[in-house]
Amino acid sequence: MSDHQQSLLTSNDLAPVGQENRHWNTWNYAALWISMSLCIPTYMLASSLIDGGMNWWQAILTIFLGNSIVLIPMILNGHAGAKYGIPFPVLVRSSFGILGANIPAMLRAIVACGWFGIQTWIGGYSLFLLIKTWMPGIAALPEIFPSVLSLSTGPALTFFIFWLINMYVVYLGVDSIKKLLVFKAFFLPLAALALLFWAIQAGNGLGPILSQPSKFITSADFWAFFFPALTGMVGYWATLSLNIPDFTRYAVSQKAQIAGQTLGLPPSMTLFAFIGVVVTSTTIIIYGESIWDPLVLAEKFSNKILVSVAMVSVAVSTLATNIAANIVSPANDFAHLSPSRISFRTGGYITGIIGILILPWKLIADPGGYIFKWLIAYSSLLGPIGGIMIADYYFIRKMTLDLHGLYDTNGPYAYRNGINVPAVIAFAVGVLPNIPGFLVQVGLLDATALPAWINNLYHYAWFVGFIIAFIVYILLMKGQKAAPNTSEYEPQ
Repeated sequence: MSDHQQSLLTSNDLAPVGQENRHWNTWNYAALWISMSLCIPTYMLASSLIDGGMNWWQAILTIFLGNSIVLIPMILNGHAGAKYGIPFPVLVRSSFGILGANIPAMLRAIVACGWFGIQTWIGGYSLFLLIKTWMPGIAALPEIFPSVLSLSTGPALTFFIFWLINMYVVYLGVDSIKKLLVFKAFFLPLAALALLFWAIQAGNGLGPILSQPSKFITSADFWAFFFPALTGMVGYWATLSLNIPDFTRYAVSQKAQIAGQTLGLPPSMTLFAFIGVVVTSTTIIIYGESIWDPLVLAEKFSNKILVSVAMVSVAVSTLATNIAANIVSPANDFAHLSPSRISFRTGGYITGIIGILILPWKLIADPGGYIFKWLIAYSSLLGPIGGIMIADYYFIRKMTLDLHGLYDTNGPYAYRNGINVPAVIAFAVGVLPNIPGFLVQVGLLDATALPAWINNLYHYAWFVGFIIAFIVYILLMKGQKAAPNTSEYEPQ
């Protein structure tokens, strides 16, 4: 393999991590998930279930089940990262091909851009509320955006300011965010507990809060909401279940990534979600309506100092989460397009621009849009990729990869012109059943145009896509010989 060929497929960010540089232990992974879970969208995730009609234990159970389910592909896909020290874009070369890997990499990157936009909107809106507390006039600025955008001038201005702050951090580099992550790790749990204590006190104890009944009249109504909601819960971390090798490549052992993720993900998500459930249930008691957005709730507090401290906390913690969770991975994915030309900084700028174009304020405008249009929609794309990755690594390759071949334009993963056609076909077949239901959800197709069962497949989008792509890929790849392991790195 020539140096030119190698430069097309590798860079410092994409090269395997040697054993001597793998230092992440069990508690590093547990801490990672605790930090990732403690964010405003997690709170809103739980709150949206209450707003959708569930009572407290139904919402908590749904979230726990969803995170327990997504933990399985998280650990399975993390195995290759820990064994070979490779990131997600390189791992999917074995299934999609050295060039075809750009398909899952770009789909995963676009989703990260959406999350970047959502987090940036949340951070920007916290700045808007902070300024509004002391300068109410910002809420009365003349409207300058077309009504179709549903974007007021004040929030738009602070959104852009917060976006610029994010881009400045990208310019400085990821190391600049370390202190903010430490601040978040200590302060946000305290702020969350303070909000929980407020809710318990304002709601006259947990009794009245937890006695709030479900809004569903019949069991059929409940199940009609439960399965899409469960799919949304799985979809919430569907992105990380694919690119988890970006993190497990630094693991000291397989045991570290497995135990760390198991200890960190379901418990922390469930605990923080419980706070969101309790607080949202309290708003029903106090205000007569469920307020699922904590920033909207903060507007109802009269103490200016309290609101200011809360909004600064949200802004800083959101900034830290945004860079760590929504910049690092898509930067790797965009770099995969052209390793020698696209740097981390450039990938971060691309993420930022797409994050605006995706109109994040519309994605979280209401619980229905958040679950049915955003979480489920992208899970329908990522589920098939997860199915193909697991089928390839465990059933086709038997957990054995040719490490050098992953970086060789003429190696075993070059396939036909760099693309593994069976993977592309399996992906397309996995996505196809979910398209009619998505078109119905966004209003582009009448619900009566097709049989109801076809439309309803969308409610199980991640599961449908995962299972179908998994089976189709194995059938199409049947008889193909797995590449031998010729790695110079010692497998875990």
